Amino acid sequence: MSSIIQLLPDHVANQIAAGEVVQRPASVVKELLENAVDARSTDIKLIIKDAGKALVQVVDNGLGMSVTDARLCFERHATSKIRKAEDLFSLHTKGFRGEALASIAAIAHVEMKTKQDQEELGTQIIVEGSKFVSQEVAVLPKGTSFAVKNLFFNIPARRNFLKSDTVEFRHIVDEFQRVALAHPNIYFTFYHNGSEMFNLPGSSLRQRIVNIFSGKTNQKLVPVQEETEIVTIEGFVSKPEFAKKSRGEQFFFVNDRYIKSGYLHHAVMAAYDGILKDGAQPSYFLYLTVPPNTIDINIHPTKTEIKFDDEHALYAILRASIKHSLGQFNVAPVLDFDRDSNLDTPYHYKDLKGATPTIQVDGSFNPFSDDKVNKHYSSGSGYKKAEPTANWESLYVGLKQDAECTTGSADFSFESEEVTGSLFNDGEVEQTVHSAYQIHKKYIVSSIKSGMVIVDQQRAHQRVLYEQFLINMTVNQASSQQLLFPLDLFFSSVEMELIEELKLSLINTGFVFEETKKDHIVISGIPVNVTESEVSLVLEQLLSDLQDGIPESSFSQNDSIAKSMAKSLAVKTGTPLTVKEQENLVNGLFACKEPNVSPFQKPTFITMRVEDLDKKFAI
Repeated sequence: MSSIIQLLPDHVANQIAAGEVVQRPASVVKELLENAVDARSTDIKLIIKDAGKALVQVVDNGLGMSVTDARLCFERHATSKIRKAEDLFSLHTKGFRGEALASIAAIAHVEMKTKQDQEELGTQIIVEGSKFVSQEVAVLPKGTSFAVKNLFFNIPARRNFLKSDTVEFRHIVDEFQRVALAHPNIYFTFYHNGSEMFNLPGSSLRQRIVNIFSGKTNQKLVPVQEETEIVTIEGFVSKPEFAKKSRGEQFFFVNDRYIKSGYLHHAVMAAYDGILKDGAQPSYFLYLTVPPNTIDINIHPTKTEIKFDDEHALYAILRASIKHSLGQFNVAPVLDFDRDSNLDTPYHYKDLKGATPTIQVDGSFNPFSDDKVNKHYSSGSGYKKAEPTANWESLYVGLKQDAECTTGSADFSFESEEVTGSLFNDGEVEQTVHSAYQIHKKYIVSSIKSGMVIVDQQRAHQRVLYEQFLINMTVNQASSQQLLFPLDLFFSSVEMELIEELKLSLINTGFVFEETKKDHIVISGIPVNVTESEVSLVLEQLLSDLQDGIPESSFSQNDSIAKSMAKSLAVKTGTPLTVKEQENLVNGLFACKEPNVSPFQKPTFITMRVEDLDKKFAI
């Protein structure tokens, strides 16, 4: 019987490995940036075209490679960072696997230019689909340049699975931000389709965070610093009042490597327990330094998951250090039984003695004496006794006759102010019956001919608002209420790009943009059913819902915006409603085109017939 098992050709094995390493253009960006950092670069440029589908290029001024190394770096399992198996447990670098460049070269056109500082000439290599096309000597500056073009050109099925340019670009920005935050001492620049997206000179960690996320980030940050035998923690967390709906600005770095850890995230949320609103997410930028032999970073292909030796101790230390920082900077409420420093005597008055107040008493004053004594007292003290007015009733004698003579009462008639009847007859008051009732501040019960209908107030309001917003956006006749003082709202650069794409649809809902800048927008008008305090919440929820991508078609885009705004503005469960509000909500629901379900395809009401109730009471 012939053998079944065969060794795969190298180009097929490389394409299979590429499935693990290269999932999208952002994966290429991550690998190339990490290699540039490991090359001890101080200046790194990232150049992107068409969200990385056409070009991903990383240029650095690092150590460069020799001719032999330039050729070997495209071989599988070739690495400069591991010599023996024990090295896996003492890693201080990033790209150590030795499969990244081989996998990238298997599915793209790669052009590499590299030169070492001590060499006069560099090396230029072109690889297309794992095949070496050319290798030449060239005059190059110090460092390395990797240009990856036409990603997945030989695997059309993988290319078809890529998302829109907006989504792919957002993933690239995420990877760029993670590397840039991990190394604030390196100068990073980022260009997309010829436009400069980020220009981040080497700076402190706090300044790097502010440069990336712009806006009022500096006001949000609370420093965290803790050093123990197990871990050293430093970084920043945000103040509770700046918490958002989305989880965008949350970063953990372990030994300068970005990781994802739900366990550590839970520790952060535990530190904020009691000072955050429901559903709010704080921002944090936390850098953990642990001994390399206490972690295993080789458990995931993208190396974003880490196994710690003592997770429980790390959890407790992280939670305690964040709580301490929030309390130290008067962010978290604390019980303080000491005296209030605001009640202390000011410094300039500390040694002064207070003057004893003097009291002056007029011993000759007698309130029961005659008028002469009173006049004498009043003349000396500044008070003047009022002279009694005699026959004051005579002041009004003849006033009525004079008024009738001057106004000519014959020409005027006066209405009687006597109440002749009540606004509602007593019979009508007794017959007034509420047609809707609220149960547990969640459901509205209303009677119908066949029985009763029970309405979920939150889902019903979502349906009403959803259809209103859709009509406004499709008919383009939304009404706005002008603000007396325009609102300044600050966002990160990625969020500003989203707002720019959604701007036309938001205008159709009733928003009026007075000004749009690089890091903030100025809103001078809002939809009539949105209050001024809800504007930031609505936009944050919208950005959170659309962070995975904006639909290409205008109808789908309007539909997503209408759903998001309806979810933000709908009356929540637990909100008491007046009888009039209950009736309006029920009437508005059944005036909708599809009253049966909410915008998220959940039932808005159920009905119960009288027959069903009779069966419940049947013996």
